[in-house]
Amino acid sequence: MRIDIITIFPEIFSGPFDYSIIKRAKQKGLVEIVFHNLRDYSTDKHRNVDDYPFGGGPGMVMMIEPIAKCITKLKSEREYDEIIYTSPDGEMLDQKNSNIISGYQNIIILCGHYKGIDERIREHFITKEISVGNYVLSGGEFAAIIICDSIIRLIPGVLGDETSALSDSFQDGLVAPPTYTRPAEYNGWKVPDVLLSGNEKEITKWKYEIQIERTKARRPEMME
Repeated sequence: MRIDIITIFPEIFSGPFDYSIIKRAKQKGLVEIVFHNLRDYSTDKHRNVDDYPFGGGPGMVMMIEPIAKCITKLKSEREYDEIIYTSPDGEMLDQKNSNIISGYQNIIILCGHYKGIDERIREHFITKEISVGNYVLSGGEFAAIIICDSIIRLIPGVLGDETSALSDSFQDGLVAPPTYTRPAEYNGWKVPDVLLSGNEKEITKWKYEIQIERTKARRPEMME
């Protein structure tokens, strides 16, 4: 999988992308992540990529030309399954979305900033808009990190245990059941007996019942 990330702050990604699962995926050659500094596509001698909005109002808007030039160049080199824009009013990122995107070969992620991007980019280039929650971040880079992590971990071969991702919360429409490890008793707090019984049928039944109970209590909207 190849992920092209368009950003004005590529250095933000150096921490989370150089450790853990994403680092492992890159080392295995399972994912290629390429950063494109939008300022390299600016026609301004100061490398500006934003300007005041037509019609007035506070804040700045990311200009159409640098973004259009960057995306056009990338599209001339390969075909993309999706061109994603990180937007507060986009479609909410969920496990279903992550599952689908993880199966793609090539995607572009455009990181928004300021008051957003020129609307013409959304109309003529963007194929999918994604939000990571009903709140505003300082920049789309943070949303892009979340999106990348959520899809890369699903690529076959990335996780040490191939079945691990399949048992995550939301994969089956329910939150995950509680988990325990050694010791079986600590400070008088005991692990449920069923988990120590070795009876796989009863353990599976117990986990499912707990999942239903937790989902109803914590994410009731998922049961609708």
